Amino acid sequence: ITVKKSTQRLSSLSKREVTKYKFKLIMSPPTPISLALALLCIFLQSNQSFAFQPPNNAAYSVLNRGALAKLDVVASLQISKTHLPNEEDTEEFPQNELSRRDILQRSVCGIGAAFAASVSGVVPVNAFPNFLLSADDNRGVKGMPVPSKKLGGLSNKIRGVSKIMDELQRDLMQERWDLVENYPAQLRSFVPVFTAYTDSAFPTDIPTDQGLRVALRYEVGRFFASLERLRQATSRTSLDEAYVAYSDMSLHFDRYLRVGGLYTFYDDTVSLEPYYKGIADNALVYVDPKKDPALVRDLVVLREGPDKGRTGIVIGIYPDGSNTCAVKLDRSKGIREIRVVPRSWAAKRLGEQDPDDVFLIPRS
Repeated sequence: ITVKKSTQRLSSLSKREVTKYKFKLIMSPPTPISLALALLCIFLQSNQSFAFQPPNNAAYSVLNRGALAKLDVVASLQISKTHLPNEEDTEEFPQNELSRRDILQRSVCGIGAAFAASVSGVVPVNAFPNFLLSADDNRGVKGMPVPSKKLGGLSNKIRGVSKIMDELQRDLMQERWDLVENYPAQLRSFVPVFTAYTDSAFPTDIPTDQGLRVALRYEVGRFFASLERLRQATSRTSLDEAYVAYSDMSLHFDRYLRVGGLYTFYDDTVSLEPYYKGIADNALVYVDPKKDPALVRDLVVLREGPDKGRTGIVIGIYPDGSNTCAVKLDRSKGIREIRVVPRSWAAKRLGEQDPDDVFLIPRS
């Protein structure tokens, strides 16, 4: 009854009075009648009644997708302003046009939906800007890429490469060349898995997905190029070259996991150095890296940089004159991150230490 009376009243008003009346509806505080009207509008909208079915308009299509209700109010006002005839106009609209009563009823519907949204305070998921969305409407970027959910077991297969890399590190550091020479063929078998994940995780043509696919393909290319260098170093039993090749493999695989959204966690800490302000330098116990620099297989603690205080193991020293080394940090939530740092940052730990966990992996 309330809707019918409101519609009859609106039909008798001029265009200026209609706009003024709708503005009052939007700006007025909630009342029991307006709340009942909003709930009734939502009920009729959910049942797709003819009177409250929104018009086929580009601005109104936003409402059907569940976007912000405030946009619907603006669309209602624009539609009524565009299509409402003058007071003196008594000609009938063509069949493909909207009647005055239909427009007013649908405007009331939009206002009711806006009021209901303001009362509930619920913002739909797909109200995110388009540049924050990927293949699915609910894939909002929250600090790291979010791959598509339609991946089957590809994600777990790629994460499973981490275990192979740990076993390779164990056998390489123990100089088991007879075992190391089998890893290149085993890792090459994952080429179709990497390719399938890259193409299916970010499949759309939006710029973010295109950029991620390019970055992932680059990391895969560098990973298998380093694997080939490992194979050649293994054939020559060149330990230092094998360490460098393995370090590059670990670095590019870690980057693939990070860019591909395959990390099991997300740490938004930029730097740990602020936590050490006011703490004496001797609080971290380590060997002076200037007097006794860390070598491959040494357990180290990072004494400087954004990862200050974190521990790990040196897996490679780069001979290119950069005086840097690759450190495989200790496991955190199932992930071992790779850092390339100056050798002066990686200091050997003192005291009795547990061995790196790769040496505790049993051989199958």
